[in-house]
Amino acid sequence: MSKQTLRNLVVICGDQLDHDSAALDGFDPERDAILMTEALDEATYVWQSKRRIAVFFAAMRHFRDAQRKAGRRVLYHALDDDNAPSSLAGGLTSAIAVHDPERVVMVRPGDWRVNKALAQAAGETGVPLTMAPDRHFYASIADFEEFADGRKRFILEDFYRMMRKRTGILMVEGKPEGDAWNFDKDNRKSFGKKGPGLIAPRAGYAPDSVTREVLRLVGQRFADAPGRLDDFDEPVTREDALRALDDFIANRLREFGTYQDAMWHGASTLNHSRLSVVLNLKLISPRDACDAAIAAYEAGAAPLNAVEGFVRQILGWREWVRGLYWTRMPDYAGLNALDATQDIPDFFWTGETDMACLNDMITRLLHTGYAHHIERLMGMGLYLLMHGVRPYAAHDWHMGLYLDAIDWVSLPNMLGMSQHGDGGVVGTKPYCASGAYIDRMSNYCDTCRFDPKQATGEKACPFTTLYWDFLARHETRFEGNRRMALQVKNLRRKDAQDVQTIRKQAERLREN
Repeated sequence: MSKQTLRNLVVICGDQLDHDSAALDGFDPERDAILMTEALDEATYVWQSKRRIAVFFAAMRHFRDAQRKAGRRVLYHALDDDNAPSSLAGGLTSAIAVHDPERVVMVRPGDWRVNKALAQAAGETGVPLTMAPDRHFYASIADFEEFADGRKRFILEDFYRMMRKRTGILMVEGKPEGDAWNFDKDNRKSFGKKGPGLIAPRAGYAPDSVTREVLRLVGQRFADAPGRLDDFDEPVTREDALRALDDFIANRLREFGTYQDAMWHGASTLNHSRLSVVLNLKLISPRDACDAAIAAYEAGAAPLNAVEGFVRQILGWREWVRGLYWTRMPDYAGLNALDATQDIPDFFWTGETDMACLNDMITRLLHTGYAHHIERLMGMGLYLLMHGVRPYAAHDWHMGLYLDAIDWVSLPNMLGMSQHGDGGVVGTKPYCASGAYIDRMSNYCDTCRFDPKQATGEKACPFTTLYWDFLARHETRFEGNRRMALQVKNLRRKDAQDVQTIRKQAERLREN
């Protein structure tokens, strides 16, 4: 192909591995080419685990190979190539200089920073940039803007109901299936003393030669990064992603709803799908996932509370936070409504703590790159919130360790929902709780040296200490919040001297 014959240069980022991408519409193998870059900057702009880096690069290389097999030309910059560009923007600038395309085509990446850098790189070369629509999602950004325009009440539930009506998902003659919009009240059970029982383990996927080469490269280049690769078994192809979906539907969906908030020592997957990684890389679509769950319900293989809960996470929450991200950035990233100033505690990078819950959750996270939503929100996220960690620092930590963390989904979840950094845009109240919540929803406290009922003294649970300290620090801020009224009232029942003792113990926790 001569320099003058390239018509479209199609940029595909690591979170855009969509076989049905609109950026590939009308692709002409004689005149078009795909550009993919393993950028060092993307692997290092936050401190990342080996497993996270390996997932992205392995999935990218398999997508490259699938596109080549389909007859499409792929210009691929591997991390270990000679003179490999260090950034996505550098890879684009280099490709434009060599191939002189008539235009650059891409779907909007999942990171405001990356989107800006690529648009700027194209602009500086004078080559027109065409932004193709993102068919992966049910709703466009314009759809979300239309929903949000002039709305006094800006909550997920309203958006979710609109999406149900628009798509017809779990709707019967204009009414919700089962005569209720959600079954959250049925989805909050703990396992109790009996434990979770026998749950089919998540299927694993043995690395092929392409993935093994990535594991070797990542192990060498990022030897000091946290985490491990020796048991890497993540789905990194569309075929394996579809198998992972089938595995969840067949083996864990049935009880997903009922026990989706439950935790258990040493158990990572439980009844959860662990599909967020392949969804956020776009190896499968939300339609793939929702259609499979609904088919199971219609076949009598899964109850409505489980299927609706799963659909709500995808059709509701996932679409909601994406719309919020793109309509609020870049200002959203700088929000810090609670004026938090602390750094991430050191043990959040090692798991080395006497708290049985956080020791287990963080150790497993470092190992697998995964934790389910309650472990994130009401375990690790809860501690960071009450410790007073800067919300963007919590987001950076989340981006570095979770395999499924893309900026558009991580920022609203961590800065907004988990850390209440947006002051109530995502959630109308902070998700704060004492050690009693951990005790109720798990078996962690059974073997922990701390007592969830105590807020002071040697056996005091740090969650309980920090809970009362958090309420005391923000008492005035939340006294008018209807959803916080009972918690503030309970704080005011405490003896003033007891509160001062709790606050001193909380300060010692932060110092240590």
